Amino acid sequence: MRVGLLGLGRIGAFHAATLAAHPLVDDLIVADPVRTSAHGRPGDPFEADAVVIATPTSTHAELLLEACRRGVPAFCEKPVAGDVKGTLEVLEAARGNRVVVGFQRRFDAGYAAAAAALRRGELGDLHRVHLITADPAPPPAAYIPLSGGIYRDCHIHDFDILRWVTGREVVSVYATGANRGAAFFAEAGDVDTSAALLTLDDGTLATVQGSRYNGAGYDVRMELAGTEGTLAVGLSPRAPLASTEGLAPGGDPWPDFVTRFADAYRAELDAFLRGAPGCAVEDALAALYVAEAAELSRRERRPVEVAEVTAAP
Repeated sequence: MRVGLLGLGRIGAFHAATLAAHPLVDDLIVADPVRTSAHGRPGDPFEADAVVIATPTSTHAELLLEACRRGVPAFCEKPVAGDVKGTLEVLEAARGNRVVVGFQRRFDAGYAAAAAALRRGELGDLHRVHLITADPAPPPAAYIPLSGGIYRDCHIHDFDILRWVTGREVVSVYATGANRGAAFFAEAGDVDTSAALLTLDDGTLATVQGSRYNGAGYDVRMELAGTEGTLAVGLSPRAPLASTEGLAPGGDPWPDFVTRFADAYRAELDAFLRGAPGCAVEDALAALYVAEAAELSRRERRPVEVAEVTAAP
């Protein structure tokens, strides 16, 4: 199989190594205007049998539309586009082409086990969920004005995995945020610390918390509490979490998202190459709508129904 790869940044370089070592890939075509790779050869990635897009967010929609025009199956790191309008354009174009969006937590063993346990009834009736996504250090200042804000850039992963694990839809959001670190977050209209309360369509409550300054390490966890049991995802020996009762992390804390989800990223690409289901554009749009509602709630300091943003022109 010939596979094209666009983008050789941090996650793109990881994908290049994964694709080069994959048994189904016998020709890897790479393209990046600045970087080079020890894996693959230069050329037109769209002349391949499938294409992987790991370029900056602002280019995703254009490249996905090109893949759809050429009839090339495409895997693209989230988001599909920088806004709802662009996502809807890709959704329409993708109706005749296979497009998979990179929400790698769906392929993490812990989240998959939680979804299975919930469906088997092991937790009883689910009543509440808690999610955390906290980076050990903030991204570069130049990135923040282009990121879309912490809810679109960071917590969209939480919104997607919440829908995927529970099988429910988010109907309302009440979000807030704070600036406790560098001034460039506030200058860009963003926050570096976040918290939100989400209500699902069956009444289940979910809380989301995040930070760009979690100095102990990269912390991504999910807790599901039901009438018969409580289950945690991400509470491994490498979770950057200590206890006053004497329990301490048993290994080096996770340093970043690529290290934490390395196996999930590989599994996600493997599924794409083998034609297995992944996150569809419709699912990525649903998560984006929740992120849009959260950002609107944060800015206007009020609860927002997700239907309010889905109905917006």
